Amino acid sequence: MNQPIRDAATVILLRDGAAGVEAWLLTRVAQMAFAAGMTVFPGGRVEDSDASLPWAGPPPEDATLVGAAVRETFEETGVLLGGPLLDLRAARADVEAGRVPFGDLLRSHGVDVDASALRPWARWVTPEGESRRYDTRFFVAALPDGAEPEDVTSEAARAGWVNAAEALAEHDRGERRMLPPTLVNLRAIAEHDSVAGVIAAAPGRSLAPIHPVLRIDDDGVRIELPDGSTHRMRR
Repeated sequence: MNQPIRDAATVILLRDGAAGVEAWLLTRVAQMAFAAGMTVFPGGRVEDSDASLPWAGPPPEDATLVGAAVRETFEETGVLLGGPLLDLRAARADVEAGRVPFGDLLRSHGVDVDASALRPWARWVTPEGESRRYDTRFFVAALPDGAEPEDVTSEAARAGWVNAAEALAEHDRGERRMLPPTLVNLRAIAEHDSVAGVIAAAPGRSLAPIHPVLRIDDDGVRIELPDGSTHRMRR
């Protein structure tokens, strides 16, 4: 039986490093029901309240998705995207646990979110056959000046800045596990020499949903992408 598809949002948080563009990557804890042990970008499932954040100007067309992206980035890194440089980390755990609504926290500090801090980048749909399925919109965002993410979320075993090309090399050596959306998007990021180059490329990206296909045979599990490439999954 096909599982329901839930909306989700993911942020590829970027900064310029000495050897090229770096991304903030998390390794999910082994106890997670979805993508356990995988390297991922900050992100998660959309909540009904994500559309009602205080916006700087009219709400964006995709307010719920942008709101989820901003909230999840704050929950998983402590970084506030699209707002003033405020230290709200003391309330981060309460937001992550659902004790404090994210929108209420922002309003209490007079914060309006500028949606232009995030640029749409890609859209992936979890293949049929997975126990949990998501329609995930990927956004790219530059680390705000003066901000620094922290390894704080309970959903990650470790987190930190990793050069995009080095993360890909670690995957190829079997040292870092990634699902195809993370792998493919990192490859696209690694093509650029700077975060500014990534941001400038975003408007030209296709946002048509990518539908991988899950195949199971005697050799294990593989995922086929629309471009014909195949990714063998290590279990």
